[in-house]
Amino acid sequence: MKTKILNILRNSNEYISGQFLCNKLGVSRTAVWKVINQLKEEGYEIDSVQNKGYRIVSFPDIITASEIMSQLYSMDGEKLEGIITEVKYYDETDSTNNEAKRQAEKNAQDGTLFITECQTGGRGRRGKTWISPAGTGIWMSLLLRPDIAPASASMLTIVAAMAMQKAIAQVAAEDGHKVDSGIKWPNDIVLNNKKICGILTEMSAEMDYIHYVVIGIGVNVNTIDFDDSIKDMASSLYEQTGKRIKRSSIVAAFSMWFAVYYDEFIKTRNLAGIKEQYNSMLINMGRDVKAIYPDREIVGKAIGINDEGELIIRTDKGEEIVRTGEVSVRGLYGYV
Repeated sequence: MKTKILNILRNSNEYISGQFLCNKLGVSRTAVWKVINQLKEEGYEIDSVQNKGYRIVSFPDIITASEIMSQLYSMDGEKLEGIITEVKYYDETDSTNNEAKRQAEKNAQDGTLFITECQTGGRGRRGKTWISPAGTGIWMSLLLRPDIAPASASMLTIVAAMAMQKAIAQVAAEDGHKVDSGIKWPNDIVLNNKKICGILTEMSAEMDYIHYVVIGIGVNVNTIDFDDSIKDMASSLYEQTGKRIKRSSIVAAFSMWFAVYYDEFIKTRNLAGIKEQYNSMLINMGRDVKAIYPDREIVGKAIGINDEGELIIRTDKGEEIVRTGEVSVRGLYGYV
């Protein structure tokens, strides 16, 4: 009920009467009053006027299930197009990827989003620690049960990167400013040559069948403190723009954009339908890069991805195909 009331209030610029809410939801005035008080306690500034009703004046920067889900439905209660079907919120957890995998084993549904204010054991690629302080970023994991071959699952990390890049740009534009971020192959989102978002995809599968895929995403939104080991390459939206962006709005926009790119991916079972859009976001495009393997390096010019999401690098000896896994692609003289 809290989600529904919040949804109605946020979709109206006018006062909404308590009686309207009662009739719409089939509940008592007391029940509505209790929810309004709960929202106020969570930080929503709600103007209450006798004989007129309620109107939200300002929204807190929180990422609760009600806050996110209220943005995924129209005022008429119709589900908007988006990948997220349910939100599981935690004040704190070890890792949203771990939580998603635990719940996946208990039959959590396709499209469930696990999100937290604080991770105590967040992870990045190749076992690196992802610092996840409370109130500053988006630490979330999306659970999917796609009907695709296990070998195709790694491409979902590119789908997620595209969706998040678009979501950030959209929400920033709605707030009146421009965020021109790009994607460093395969899935890091970069703004002004600094990493602001990382993605880690994990899977449970048999030889020819996927049980589930978990896409973990960490976005530095309003982060200002970074560990000495990463501060030269990491930053946040706030540090780079001077603007504070509502985290829940980014999550809601991500849901919509992910569905757009995911539908195209499912149609072709690869990235053929969206690779040109990805290449337009690719910050490595046309740049000299170095692919670092455990036993060798490839140096050349990045010319985009193929249908499988592999990076094509043109070298003096011809084109090389770089696959995700035990390889790191960087600029010749730095992170980008």
